[in-house]
Order: sequence, then structure tokens, then C-alpha cells
Amino acid sequence: MKIGYIGASGLMGHGMAKNLLAKGQQVSITVHKNRERVQDLLDMGATLENSVADLGASCDVVMICVTGTPQVEAVVTGPNGLLAHAKAGLVIVDCSTSEPASTTHLRELAHAQGVTFVDAPLARSAVEAEAGRLNIMVGATPEMFAKLEPILKCCAENVFHVGSPGAGHGIKLLNNFIGQAICAATAEAFAVGKLAGVDPKQLVALVGAGPVNSGLFQAMAKTLDGDLTGLKFELDNARKDIRYYTHLAEGMGVPTLMGEAVHQSLSMASALGFGKKFVPSLVEAQERITGANLVPKTSHT
Repeated sequence: MKIGYIGASGLMGHGMAKNLLAKGQQVSITVHKNRERVQDLLDMGATLENSVADLGASCDVVMICVTGTPQVEAVVTGPNGLLAHAKAGLVIVDCSTSEPASTTHLRELAHAQGVTFVDAPLARSAVEAEAGRLNIMVGATPEMFAKLEPILKCCAENVFHVGSPGAGHGIKLLNNFIGQAICAATAEAFAVGKLAGVDPKQLVALVGAGPVNSGLFQAMAKTLDGDLTGLKFELDNARKDIRYYTHLAEGMGVPTLMGEAVHQSLSMASALGFGKKFVPSLVEAQERITGANLVPKTSHT
């Protein structure tokens, strides 16, 4: 089986493509800008195709891992996209975080051309992607899941069949909303505590000993020691994901008070210039607006 990969130069995509190759899969890639980033994949045996359309015409499965919905739509439906000259029976697997409404539309367009479109977004970080230890949540029919599971297991520690087509992107947004709510609440709590005379590190000790603790809380807690890289997830990407979540909730007629609050926290941090930094810089944003001193000054960039 020939597998195409779009987004192999990205933080998540590189690790996935590397692990596919390491497990003996035949992989073809395209290069958008940074060939240096994928040179090791080419050295491992990846084939370089000239265009996305060439991947669609020659591969059995094409995996996509790009920034979000606009990029996925361009890759699939653009004039030189996957559907331009798609091979009969092609399976497109979208590992990006995308809007469910767009996923439904793309699935219908693909089906009309005899192509199957599957949503299989990712959880965990680039570190786990390189190690082949991602969590992947798949929205597909049972038959299609059975076909794709061995491929996805090359890149993942856990592969979840979360439901029918579309369920993968839906559950990913729920997961990211809960995660970013923890991050935003933690940053705010640190600032309030500091201004109220509470040592944030004492809060970390307390939370760490009880049921409120989590890996995300501990990643945010590292900021108090100057480490802003405990969660290597770009803040602007998190902001985009939470906007997708609020769109989903609104479409279901559900008031999204918490979702909007989290989105505004991320939007505020982005407006203050932290958008291209990692999510833990929410703590830096709280410093900026409250005057609380939280991150050791030598760590600010």
C-alpha cells in the first residue's frame, strides 16, 4: 500500500511520517517550503512527489496534517488538490484539527468522486509524534477503521474508533476545549493568587496532591520556574481550535459561556503578542494585564 503524507515538514507530521517509514510503510510526500525539514525522511526512503494532485493520483491512502480547515479545504479541493485527479478508491485521512461542518462537506465531495474521506485528528504533542506515541481519534465506518488501524498504529500508542464519520473532529474539539480551559484557568489563578498574597508555588503543591492535578496543570506550573515550553502547542493554534469548538456548540444551539471565556483568554494573549509562542505564555499575558510577577525575568523573550 502506498501512503501519501501532506504536512510532513510540520511538528506533528514529521514524526508521523518518520514512524510510518520506520515501520516499513511506503511513503510519498510533498514539500511546501522547507526541504531541510524532511531531508531525513527522504534519506529513510520517502518518495518526493511534485504536487498534491500527484499524491492523489498515485497513492492508496493520503494523510493530511496541516494547520486547520482552510488549509485542508485547499489541499483537497484546490485546482491542484487531491480530488483533481484522484485515484479510484483513494482514502483521504485528515489528521488536522478541522471544523466538523467542513469535514462533512469534504466527505460528500469526496464520495461523489469515489473517494473516502476519514477524520482522524491527533492528541499529545510533537514529542510523542516523534516517538510514535500519539493518540488518534478516528471517525469512520467499522470497515474503514479496520483498514486504517494498522497504518495509524505505526504512529500511535492509542488509536480510538470514536464513532461514525465526523465523530473524530467533533471529539477532538471537546478534548481541546477541556485542555485549554485548564490552561487558561491556571494562568488566571496564578495571577490572582500572586496579587492576593498567595505563593503560586504553594498552589502547585496543593493541586499536585489532589484530584485537580493534571499533566496540563503541571505544564503550566513550569512557568513559575521559567520554563515556557512545558506544552509545545502554539497559542494561536489553540485559539483557532477553541473558535472551532464555539462554532460547533453554537451550531448545536448550546450556549458556550465557558468556551467564549477560554477563547477570549487566548485572543487576549495573542493580541498582546504571544500568539506565536506556546500556550504556557498565557501566564506571561496575565503578567502583562495584571502586573503580577510570575515568570522569572530571565525567561521572558
